[in-house]
Amino acid sequence: MADKSRTLYIEGMGCPKCEGKVKAALEAIDGVKKVVVSRIAGQADVTCADTVADEDLKAAVAQFENYTFTGMDDGNVRPESMERITTKEQADAFIEAQVDLLQKQIGDGGVLLALSGGVDSSVVAALLIKAIGKQLTCIHVNHGLMRKGESQQVIDVFEKQLGANLIYIDATDRFLDKLSGVTDPETKRKIIGGEFIDVFDEEAAKLSGIGFLGQGTIYPDILESKDGIKAHHNVGGLPEEVKLELVEPVKLLFKDEVRVVGAALGLPDDMVNRQPFPGPGLGVRCPGAITRDRLEAVRESDAILREEFAKNGLSGKVWQYFTVVPDFKSTGIKNGKRTFDWPCIVRAINTTDVMEVTVEHFAPEFIDHLVQRIITEVPGINRVLIDYTPKPPATVEYE
Repeated sequence: MADKSRTLYIEGMGCPKCEGKVKAALEAIDGVKKVVVSRIAGQADVTCADTVADEDLKAAVAQFENYTFTGMDDGNVRPESMERITTKEQADAFIEAQVDLLQKQIGDGGVLLALSGGVDSSVVAALLIKAIGKQLTCIHVNHGLMRKGESQQVIDVFEKQLGANLIYIDATDRFLDKLSGVTDPETKRKIIGGEFIDVFDEEAAKLSGIGFLGQGTIYPDILESKDGIKAHHNVGGLPEEVKLELVEPVKLLFKDEVRVVGAALGLPDDMVNRQPFPGPGLGVRCPGAITRDRLEAVRESDAILREEFAKNGLSGKVWQYFTVVPDFKSTGIKNGKRTFDWPCIVRAINTTDVMEVTVEHFAPEFIDHLVQRIITEVPGINRVLIDYTPKPPATVEYE
């Protein structure tokens, strides 16, 4: 029988005894399997059989006159009363609530976290370290779809500087073999997400006391998955055979809020303001069937773009910028000979919530220099195209 998750929002819990009363009342309902109550967060997270009626959950809280039941959902809906986090004070309050919830959800268990080094997973790692310390094991999977030098940077920052428990796995061949010949974007995402789950399950089997899987899900991931825009590897739960409970402390936050929380947690500025990178990595920037040579063209052109943005003072002014190498070729000329190579698409955008984005327009001299570097230095590229399409109608990524 399938389980369901419900989050009850409750006002008036003022002490640990209040938490205990609500927890005991909910746990007394037949079919309720786990209850996490936080007076600081003002909520109770309930895992129960799908036969448990929502009215029974409400009634368990309503019997206490001092507590006010203000709402209930599946835990993936941002409450209307939730203020946008824009200040350190708001971020501190969010951190305090999440640390309390994490400690109560996890107890003395162990957590595995996919640590890509991006903003979302870094903030989740920092929250978990603050809440449970060495109970967290961070796993960095090099799936062969990382940006140039990225895996080494993750090791340098998190293992050497922050002292995290870090397991490094080079699974390049494993992922690329699975993706060979696959052209459908949703299938590619599901393969990548499925392989991640398999890797974590394998690593969990090697460790003792692991019962939880941390994920950097944020609210736009949930919204776009619900609307059918795209499948996201962090959304949709885990297969029944994977016996790990999800931990998603920033799933109701937008990207700009995650950055504010990261700064409040004391993460380095270059990490907090690092441009976002999709979970499937360069796999979504290599449309169509991924080949190693085209993937390398994406990686090298992306490195050139990032280098030029840094040189020209654009890194902190543009929210996200990257290259895409599509799966078609056109004729060209190089060294007086005909070529038949790929185009490279450059995309740069600005946004606050990822639901709508505007495009960054480049100076002509910058474009000329960038084009010259890419067509000269990246094998297999003979054209550079600039994508000036906003969202909507275009999504941020190509797949």
